[in-house]
Amino acid sequence: MSDDTSPDLRDIPFTTADGASASLADYGDRLLLVVNVASKCGLTPQYEQLEQLQRTYGDRGFTVLGFPCNQFMGQEPGSMEDILDFCSSTYGVTFPVFEKVKVNGKNAAPLYKALKKAKDVEGKRGPIQWNFEKFVLTPSGELHRFRPHTRPDDPAIVSVIEANLPGADAASAA
Repeated sequence: MSDDTSPDLRDIPFTTADGASASLADYGDRLLLVVNVASKCGLTPQYEQLEQLQRTYGDRGFTVLGFPCNQFMGQEPGSMEDILDFCSSTYGVTFPVFEKVKVNGKNAAPLYKALKKAKDVEGKRGPIQWNFEKFVLTPSGELHRFRPHTRPDDPAIVSVIEANLPGADAASAA
């Protein structure tokens, strides 16, 4: 389920929606959920659960990070302006959405090349299967991988989030 990550995972650069350079390190020791997203996919309604997680846990040290990807049947064809408008107007997305990336193949974004080394719950590594594959990176560096059909509000994901939030030990003892 979890896998140690290389110590530099948080330092791998990527590009924001407005063209600036960023990395996971910019989010300090926050608990992160990294997900490749698409606007025209059967799984697109997962944006709703992703936003709910952001609203529920965002003020407790958690952030969803969305990376649009057009590699799966052209399901994210729009410009960044189109994508951001869709996310905002359709799902009220408040979490950061970054520049469109490739997640598989020789031109995959460096962040996704690193993320794909993580094992899923069945112990399998490898290519991103489809849109909405989720990676939860804990402040301690553990990486949990959840395949596309695992909904963001699935108990397996929520339990990882709740167990790794600041003050989670005190909350679970209550």
